[in-house]
Amino acid sequence: MTFQANVSDAMTESTTAKEPEMMLAVEHVSLSFGGVKAITDISFDIHRGEIRAIIGPNGAGKTSMLNVINGFYHPQEGTIYWQGKVRRRMKPHEAAKSGIARTFQNVALFKGMSTLDNVMTGRGLKMKSNFLWQCIHKGPALREENEHRAKVEEIIDFLEIQHIRNKPVGKLPYGLQKRVELARALAMEPDLLLLDEPMAGMNLEEKEDMSRFIIETNQRYGTTIALIEHDMGVVMDLSDRVVVLDYGKKIGDGPPKEVQANQEVIDAYLGVSH
Repeated sequence: MTFQANVSDAMTESTTAKEPEMMLAVEHVSLSFGGVKAITDISFDIHRGEIRAIIGPNGAGKTSMLNVINGFYHPQEGTIYWQGKVRRRMKPHEAAKSGIARTFQNVALFKGMSTLDNVMTGRGLKMKSNFLWQCIHKGPALREENEHRAKVEEIIDFLEIQHIRNKPVGKLPYGLQKRVELARALAMEPDLLLLDEPMAGMNLEEKEDMSRFIIETNQRYGTTIALIEHDMGVVMDLSDRVVVLDYGKKIGDGPPKEVQANQEVIDAYLGVSH
């Protein structure tokens, strides 16, 4: 009886324990520009619902990897799987339609437009009314715009930028511009959010705010996040798993503590720990 009970318990545990669901996989990807190799034979995956960090020294190929994921670059070798299917030469607007949003290392906003209008541009791919209705701003187009505006207002409240909603983003401090760019990406309601150095140029208080918003985005909206970041304190606190690149090659991959203890990673990037 005891043996049968143990077997039954083991079977129950094996059927209820779920393997992490793979959202995106990069398999043996290589990317070159002429004779310069930016990425060499890199493989890693991103699980649904996790925060996945990509780290490494300058020139390691991190941004090139994000550019491959969102379709800006097309690798010469390797395969990318997105939502369980092989993805072939997807363009950035197609990646956006499929559920991949992106922020950039250098803020890419419409500087003369208000915060509200910048965030509204993130809803563009979700607007379905035809061009004529949008021009006359009546009927279905007006109803649709009101629906999208309500979603944008929700995001503005979530990121605590109500006080700058009508201000031109070009006149905002850099830290707030980064937050507006995050808001625009969230307005797309992405399945996968790519963040390229979201803390760059920020002071300690701004980093703490951005870290909080990243965690809450992951938990509240269930958004899967892949981020590039140089602040190791942020990376180790936020990330579920970390992949480390160096000169376009992968030298480490695993939970933060495991990566921190990897001697090759220490030698190439982290330095001697004290």
